[in-house]
Amino acid sequence: MKKATVITYGCQMNVNESAKMKKIFENLGYEITEDIRESDAIFLNTCTVREGAATQIYGKLGELMQVKADRGSIIGVTGCFAQEQGKELLKKFPVIDIVMGNQNIGRLPQAIENIENQTEKHVVFTNHEDDLPPRLDADFGSDQTASIAISYGCNNFCTFCIVPYVRGRERSVPLEEIVRDVDQYVKKGAKEIMLLGQNVNSYGHDFKNGDTFAKLLTEICKVEGDFIVRFVSPHPRDFTDDVIEVIAKEDKIAKCLHLPLQSGSSQILKRMNRGYTKEQYLALAHKIQDKISGVALTTDIIVGFPGETEEDFLDTLEVVREINYDNAFMFMYSIRQGTRAATMKEQIPEDIKKERLQRLMDVQARCSYKESQKYQGKTVRVLVEGESKKNKEVLSGRTSTNKIVLFQGPISLKGSFVDVEIYECKTWTLYGKLV
Repeated sequence: MKKATVITYGCQMNVNESAKMKKIFENLGYEITEDIRESDAIFLNTCTVREGAATQIYGKLGELMQVKADRGSIIGVTGCFAQEQGKELLKKFPVIDIVMGNQNIGRLPQAIENIENQTEKHVVFTNHEDDLPPRLDADFGSDQTASIAISYGCNNFCTFCIVPYVRGRERSVPLEEIVRDVDQYVKKGAKEIMLLGQNVNSYGHDFKNGDTFAKLLTEICKVEGDFIVRFVSPHPRDFTDDVIEVIAKEDKIAKCLHLPLQSGSSQILKRMNRGYTKEQYLALAHKIQDKISGVALTTDIIVGFPGETEEDFLDTLEVVREINYDNAFMFMYSIRQGTRAATMKEQIPEDIKKERLQRLMDVQARCSYKESQKYQGKTVRVLVEGESKKNKEVLSGRTSTNKIVLFQGPISLKGSFVDVEIYECKTWTLYGKLV
């Protein structure tokens, strides 16, 4: 039996697309393996958001050259980096057989066939960006979590981001297809549904039938079964009142919301082309906190964006303290060729970026600790994920607000919802006992 390997870099959308690629390989009669030395087809599903992505991918391709020499394996590169580079990749690495953009993975069987039958020396599929990738009953590496792409592409053109250039314009998946997917996964035993999109809450903007993100969430919650719905990543500019109302009303929707800030300075937000000011963001965050009981907010923040002054950075710290995020993904700005920010003057020195990032992380750690303390003595509903990675003696699960909870109990509870009383709160982890 032939074997195939899919190696994934980057975001959850890539993880989702890799799962679909594995399913396509299985449908073609391949067995999936992690060991590249015994693989007949090796695909790198790539990311291009960070400038350093190329180095990592080139390093892996160097390693694969030997495998191809030994076994004659088919080498493929898919994902954002493949979409961006196209035929240029073949010039640098003639060892590659197939280059395929994100929206073309449905053409994988055709590409494999062309290489196997030697009808083409190399296959390059990086067009057809209006096609939606196939809906497949894929295995997402967890028997209790299913991820579903609800839209592809992005229309926002933030000045630091390459995504709209490589993933194309926004295309929404028809509402009934998504609801059918949810129903199918819940029937198979999924307890957590993760909705994916570059900007989930602009879902349906390209439709003429009135389908919106709020309507989609409402319809998903009508699916029978005991499950929880999460989604990433919304854009503050498109976070409408009807979406807030649905989340507040529906118990099936997780009460952890990711609300990317990027910067707390209105001047920097304008340079980033984010489409909102510091004041508008704060008003939205407070509205969410007021309307959705017990909500936990998480965020993304970039420090050291071109032109960021100490005053701009202090504005960011002010927002972090005011909102009290549960958690934050914090990065130093790095130049990404092909974006508008890459050519901006006033690039910030590396040492200043590092120093600011450390200060931000210190402030956020205090906020996270403060938010954790709110759970002391409370009983929370937890989805049991299995044994803790660090301590096999205890079970690990997550609350609706995405807090990790450790407690003792039988492994038979995996995949079920249980009530846990919290007796100790650390910054990132809660400890409790089964009720």
